[in-house]
Amino acid sequence: MAGMIDSMFKLKEHGTSLKIESVAGMTTFVTMAYIIFVNPAMLADAGMPREAAFAATVWGAALTTLFMGLWANLPIALAPGMGINAFFAYTVVLGMGLPWQTALGAVFISGVVFFVLSVTNLREKIIRAVPLNLKLSITVGIGLFIAFIGLKSAGVVVDDPVTFVAMGNLKHPATLLSLVGLLVIAVLEAKGVRGSILLGMAVTTVVGMLAGVGPVPHGIHDVLSLNVPSFMPTFLQLDIMAALEYGLFTVLFTMTMVDLFDSMGTIIGLSRKAGLMKDDGSIEGLDKALVADSCGTMLSGLLGTPAVTSYLESSTGIAEGGRTGLTSVVVGGLFLVSLIFAPLVGFVQSYATAPALIVVGSLMIQETRNIDFREMADAMPAFLTIITMPLTSSIATGFGMGFISYVLIRLCTGRAKEVSLVMWVVSVCFVVNFALR
Repeated sequence: MAGMIDSMFKLKEHGTSLKIESVAGMTTFVTMAYIIFVNPAMLADAGMPREAAFAATVWGAALTTLFMGLWANLPIALAPGMGINAFFAYTVVLGMGLPWQTALGAVFISGVVFFVLSVTNLREKIIRAVPLNLKLSITVGIGLFIAFIGLKSAGVVVDDPVTFVAMGNLKHPATLLSLVGLLVIAVLEAKGVRGSILLGMAVTTVVGMLAGVGPVPHGIHDVLSLNVPSFMPTFLQLDIMAALEYGLFTVLFTMTMVDLFDSMGTIIGLSRKAGLMKDDGSIEGLDKALVADSCGTMLSGLLGTPAVTSYLESSTGIAEGGRTGLTSVVVGGLFLVSLIFAPLVGFVQSYATAPALIVVGSLMIQETRNIDFREMADAMPAFLTIITMPLTSSIATGFGMGFISYVLIRLCTGRAKEVSLVMWVVSVCFVVNFALR
């Protein structure tokens, strides 16, 4: 068995072992397991059945991560992306008022588009055509959007008829618990503790129970269950025709582009950290990794969850020595085991998930340090991308403002030759979309 595993994953060739890969897999799982509680909570806000959303989240993450490990042989785990699920729940469903079934149809279609881009060289042309500043600002803008959602969910930020937003009642028990959870996670992160977000959520949930704010389990059956939750209430509920009839160019484009940039950037970054990038910049298994990612997006639409994408938290497993797909296989297996903890989903309240959103957002905006704000022609598109995402509660609007302003500034300053064909086409599409609203 050991010989077969070594041959399948090329352990010796990568200077690793079964033990190292197993520890790496467990480390990665612990650092990203928060998603199995956060994602269902966000989807429940969009009106989806919470238990089915939990099951879809787990199965989507498990199957896609197993596929990544067995086919691409890379130590990269996947799960529903934080940017995509925020866009899905709060922009498409709650913001645009579309049924979640239609939104799932859009997820599936974007997966098909991403699959086509992944098996051709179009993906590389698109990535190269978009300026680095815009790529980085997209990540930062999504981070601010997610953090803003977390602050609203925690009650720290509330509606105001005059100023639009204002500080909430910090004395409210649920808000206090969220602030405690945020502090706990921040301290654990500062100390470099693995699984800090999951631990912080757990501490906040327990404190809420002790304070009488949250529900309390009354037996082991409220924590563990051998009756695996079903994703059937959301399985194949996607409405592809409705998504096409709405003509959701902005939705489809945004889902595809966010997934494309997020997965490509994450995979390249993680491969470089794992020492899997060759001197010429090529990565063995990159094409397979992108195909696995796109297949995961299509599977997500079928199961009933926003698109899965490669997770940056995989870097923790790589830091522990993970170098092959065996790490991903271990992560996928642990996701399946987590199904028995389904009853816990009902006990993890919004005051416990809100700190996780805020922390994830804070981690994403760290890319700000790499954005070049020295030249206005680059600074303004980046700024508009970042600021309009949280202020309009729309990732798509941020995309559009960034792309359009980039093209217009260069056109008006006699630098139109610097704009690629892809940027021209995308910007025109956004202008048409904004005009028809």
